[in-house]
Amino acid sequence: MNGKQAAGIQAVQEISDGMVVGLGTGTTVYYFLEALAEKVKLGLKLTGVATSQQTVELARKWGIPMKPLNSVQSIDLTIDGADEVSPDLDGIKGGGGALLYEKLVAVASKKRIWIVDARKTVKQLGAFPLPVEVIPFSWKQINRKLENRGLHPVLRTQKDGSPFLTDARHYILDLHLNTIENPSALANELDHLPGLVEHGLFLGMTDSVIIGYPDGHIERLERH
Repeated sequence: MNGKQAAGIQAVQEISDGMVVGLGTGTTVYYFLEALAEKVKLGLKLTGVATSQQTVELARKWGIPMKPLNSVQSIDLTIDGADEVSPDLDGIKGGGGALLYEKLVAVASKKRIWIVDARKTVKQLGAFPLPVEVIPFSWKQINRKLENRGLHPVLRTQKDGSPFLTDARHYILDLHLNTIENPSALANELDHLPGLVEHGLFLGMTDSVIIGYPDGHIERLERH
């Protein structure tokens, strides 16, 4: 068992009968979905709300009942991964390209838990490139503004060199920052840039983090 698997399996203990559960995206969430599907086979009743088409397809394959976000009043609990987590439980998300839908599901949730392996915990955010989701119509103008602000944007591309497309048909610019001295100030700056749909700074947006270690043991951090 690796750290991702340990964290994913542990998170299944948080799910109880009748819940509406937000299902995140990514490699750690894969192990969570796999373990959750086993519980569903054994009779656990729940409704899943996915943060990406990739998660929808996995859930369908494994028999997890799903509804779109617009079909539920609220979400009891969302389990998702993160690309970086700081000591105060702020994070960077969006390495898989699902940041917009992940944030929409998160804000619709009564409780949020991130599952990560120990390598995702950092003293300061920023070594992982910060994704920002942008409107294709004006991506070059937004890119130029970000460059002028010293944020080092790089258009995310697919293997064939074409732009990566999110589920919402937007582009992603990854900001290569190394460190983010003031995440809340940067988030505020990005929030006010027209055409920038969403950014991968998730600040104050998780209640707990389950950290899995390579030897299979678990650490749990709570927001105070």
